[in-house]
Amino acid sequence: MSPTNLPGNATMTEHTMKAFDVDLQELQRLVVEMGGIAEQQIADAVDALNTRDVVLAQRVVSSDATLDALQRELEEKAVLTIARRQPMATDLREIIGALRVSNDLERIGDLAKNIAKRVVALGREFRYPTVMRGVESMSELVLAALKDVLDAFARRDTEQALRVWRGDEAIDAVNNSLFRELLTYMMEDPRNITFCTHLLFCAKNIERMGDHATNIAETVHYMVEGKTLSDERPKGDFTSTTTVPYPG
Repeated sequence: MSPTNLPGNATMTEHTMKAFDVDLQELQRLVVEMGGIAEQQIADAVDALNTRDVVLAQRVVSSDATLDALQRELEEKAVLTIARRQPMATDLREIIGALRVSNDLERIGDLAKNIAKRVVALGREFRYPTVMRGVESMSELVLAALKDVLDAFARRDTEQALRVWRGDEAIDAVNNSLFRELLTYMMEDPRNITFCTHLLFCAKNIERMGDHATNIAETVHYMVEGKTLSDERPKGDFTSTTTVPYPG
């Protein structure tokens, strides 16, 4: 009997495979936990902005440390898993995918924290309820996209991931509309500039959250298919360009 066919070797191989599965399940659990925190941060940050709730805003800022700690834990677990198991092909993509998703979720948490800090800066001052409705509408789109793409990640569902990927333009459209409206208010009265600038940054942070949800969708496709998306990412955001289509 050759060494590779020894019963002890078979038992060791089976044990190694089970241990690797446990490692992957732990990475998945950490991603799910991070996703839940990120979703709550988005909802709380926008709620705090809408109600000018400084206490809630400060809670969002504080909760970001938990998200950061989970990302570090996931990174350490991923590095140890690669070192111990030396995974190849699909197994390696699973680990790389978890690392990518955790990075996007950590960035979403940072963006929610940025919004919460603007709430503190705004204080009780508030104007233009139509703008806030637009911000809420965009945040609802982003939350729906994040929930869907995390579900796609958990189920390795490329079709659902692609639906999120294609839906980013709807978030950009709302952001563009808010951008135009806030610019109008700023041009009408210079006293609006400080207030509107805070809201512009809040809207941009939410739009960037949508971009990170799109990143996760691309990661799901990579994990399942083993290649990046060949199509150009749909993008309708003009607020970062030098030429702004503004109605004259």
